Amino acid sequence: MKIAMLGSGFIARFYADSLHAQRRRDVIHSVYSRNAEKAARFASDYACAHHTSDMEEAIAHPDTEVVVIALSNDMHETAVALCARHRKHVLCTKPLGRTAEEALRMMRMVEEAGIFGGYLEDLCYTPKFLKSLASVKQGGIGRVLWTRSREAHPGPHSDWFWDKSKSGGGAIIDLGCHCVEIGRNFIGKDVRPVEVMCWADTQVHPIDAEDHAVGLVRYANGAIGQFEVSWCFRGGMDLRDEVAGTEGTIWMNNFLRTGFEMFSTGKGGDYVAEKAEANTGWLFPVGDEAHELGYPHMFTDMFDSIDQGRQPQETFYDGYVVNAILDAAYRSAASKKWETVELPVWRGAEASEAIRGYTSFDDKYYLIKEEVLPNGVTKRILKDKQSGEVESVEL
Repeated sequence: MKIAMLGSGFIARFYADSLHAQRRRDVIHSVYSRNAEKAARFASDYACAHHTSDMEEAIAHPDTEVVVIALSNDMHETAVALCARHRKHVLCTKPLGRTAEEALRMMRMVEEAGIFGGYLEDLCYTPKFLKSLASVKQGGIGRVLWTRSREAHPGPHSDWFWDKSKSGGGAIIDLGCHCVEIGRNFIGKDVRPVEVMCWADTQVHPIDAEDHAVGLVRYANGAIGQFEVSWCFRGGMDLRDEVAGTEGTIWMNNFLRTGFEMFSTGKGGDYVAEKAEANTGWLFPVGDEAHELGYPHMFTDMFDSIDQGRQPQETFYDGYVVNAILDAAYRSAASKKWETVELPVWRGAEASEAIRGYTSFDDKYYLIKEEVLPNGVTKRILKDKQSGEVESVEL
């Protein structure tokens, strides 16, 4: 398919590197940038036949089949509206909107126009994530109780991220969208997010938005999704995920400390990895950044979905739900209380009571725990189902 790329900056180039890698069939034929010089440079770098500083011209071009939005958050809705007007399939970078209200409008535009809408949430397509998610869906760790997702680095590359009016917020909107959607996938997208408790602060940078936040998302089945986001972390980009279930645990380190380490005096190339702050001393490069960050798998899913007439793993609806959760996080950070996730459009299961699954040892007892002690003795801790008394037995 022929693609119109909206944007010529950091993320647009990551997308282009992925789309044009390994002789892919899908190619960028046109690029839009507000800066005509940057559009021309991008077109030269990626052999695009057409470049323009007119967004509608790129979208409406007769050869454009799919539009990829790699623009600042404040421009997403305008771009989606143009795609809907010209009936062009659209893939939008994260977050979908600055608020759930904005995201919902975009979702409705796409659905009413009958075009494909894909949510470009790359961290839900990393190789480690996809394999972990498959294990979770197969019951490998039992019922998911808790997820933890962390993204922290020294701050974004582009100036608009630091302008709250353009971005919609700080580290929560920028990084929390990743972490929340990772948790939703593991807990189950059909499970309704109920409420959020969040702490946020501006600790380092002279900006109007938060540069550090920690939050908890409670789901209808009792599961908890925890997110940790920061623009204050020094030393690179820290991407980690954990999933705890009744029958097992998953731990992932996606970036920063992945088993690839090198030492350099600084002679040679300057670039080490995304958000790396130095090129001397002990360094932590990444073998194939685009692959490790999920871009190839993400675009494969998107274009296969268009070809096959199916929904991708990440849709505009998913982007809307994520925005609704983040809205609740911002309200909680202000109120210092649990805040309800407001979802006027909910397409998952109806809210249910939290699941409580206790392991029965026999007709009389629940099994709390069984372990082998250092002396080789097996110890069982049991609870009487009738009296509630807890006792231990050594074998």
